[in-house]
Amino acid sequence: MANSPAVTAEHIVKVYGTGPAAVRALGGVSVAFETGRFGAIMGPSGSGKSTLMHCLAGLDSVSEGVVRLGGTELAALSDRALTLLRRDRIGFVFQAFNLLPTLTAEQNIRLPLELAGRRPDPGWWGEVIGTLGLADRLRHRPAELSGGQQQRVACARALITRPDVIFADEPTGNLDSTSGAEVLRFLRAFVTELGQTVVMVTHDPSAAAHADRVVLMSDGRLAGELDRPTPERVRDLLRTAGV
Repeated sequence: MANSPAVTAEHIVKVYGTGPAAVRALGGVSVAFETGRFGAIMGPSGSGKSTLMHCLAGLDSVSEGVVRLGGTELAALSDRALTLLRRDRIGFVFQAFNLLPTLTAEQNIRLPLELAGRRPDPGWWGEVIGTLGLADRLRHRPAELSGGQQQRVACARALITRPDVIFADEPTGNLDSTSGAEVLRFLRAFVTELGQTVVMVTHDPSAAAHADRVVLMSDGRLAGELDRPTPERVRDLLRTAGV
């Protein structure tokens, strides 16, 4: 039986600018990502994949249509309520690690909780740090960590609030192949072992193959999707869609 949707888009349109200069980045997209599964959004540059993720995550507003996180309609929230929702119910992992250089790894991981005036749950803290293998790196500052270790810290920061959804935008883009594969294994473990929901934007068929489901974007619209992907099946989907 299918899980309930963690995040849903219904006929969403996103237009940047007005008049003759307007750019229609999304042209009526409807898609849902299930709770407790790993979804990937793929497509060439300019396909709308990052715009879709930003709209799903409440980082950008839609011009038309509805985005829901669980049962919460994002457009119905005030700016403050939307900020709190992003802080408490959404985790972010980006290509740039976005760690504060003056803070230790532990302080960077705890930052979302500190901002919310909360303490980490000891059991969850142990699971997150153990899953990501960071126990011996917590006192290090970002400059003392490799790129792969910095991204693991960023992953832990995204996880620590136990969010409804973790959005990962090209999370391996700044990493070598070995470190990138390690981060993808961790994202997979978040779903399989910790029961989280992950939605990742990627252009890499090998990265997408870590997901349970791949959604393909082209010219601001859905161009296909694939369950139980492998790198070969993802490449076939790209060829079939002419992407």
